[in-house]
Amino acid sequence: MQDTYRHLGMRRRLVDALVAEYPFSQAVQEAMLKVPRHFFFEKAFVEKAYENKAFPIGEAQTISQPLTVAYQTEWLQIEPGMRVLEIGTGSGYQACVIAAMGAKVYSIERNRILHEKATQLIQRMHYNDRIVTLLGDGYQGAKAYAPFDRIIITAAAPDLPNELIAQLKIGGKLIVPLGKDDSQIMTLVTKIDDEHTETHSYGQFRFVPMLKGIVE
Repeated sequence: MQDTYRHLGMRRRLVDALVAEYPFSQAVQEAMLKVPRHFFFEKAFVEKAYENKAFPIGEAQTISQPLTVAYQTEWLQIEPGMRVLEIGTGSGYQACVIAAMGAKVYSIERNRILHEKATQLIQRMHYNDRIVTLLGDGYQGAKAYAPFDRIIITAAAPDLPNELIAQLKIGGKLIVPLGKDDSQIMTLVTKIDDEHTETHSYGQFRFVPMLKGIVE
């Protein structure tokens, strides 16, 4: 895997295009500059890696559009030292962006093929000290590692996942594209106490559905 000045220049142009859409924090911008998105693509598609578009990664899944990755990361207000649970490892790109911000990431993937591929890539990128990859049902979360400061769900959930909210610290935040239709409302949930939450909506997005169980 090579990351050249040319690739860095492509990342800079991508980040500049994202900032033209929304005033992302310096921390988010720096994290997206650090992570070589082309590492998550086949060599033939390097140019596609720095377009602001989603792209297929196999198993009927996609690597999210960079703008969507930036939005979810920004709205979670991640700080160094936080423990973050990610539901839906996919390619591993989002987990690496969060880890580049200084957080410890616990990332769950239900599809064994994607899980193994992402785990190997994360190891080759030397992010495995900051990212723990888990094969499992995202609806169940990772109770053994809870509580978490932040939870990010990278698939569309039909309802607020109460089991995951239970794994948040008091004051913790969960972000999820919420809805049963073809488009969802990006929703930020803040855990006030064990009985109460506050929600804030950020508009419409489109994600693949969040599914239960493990795919072998």
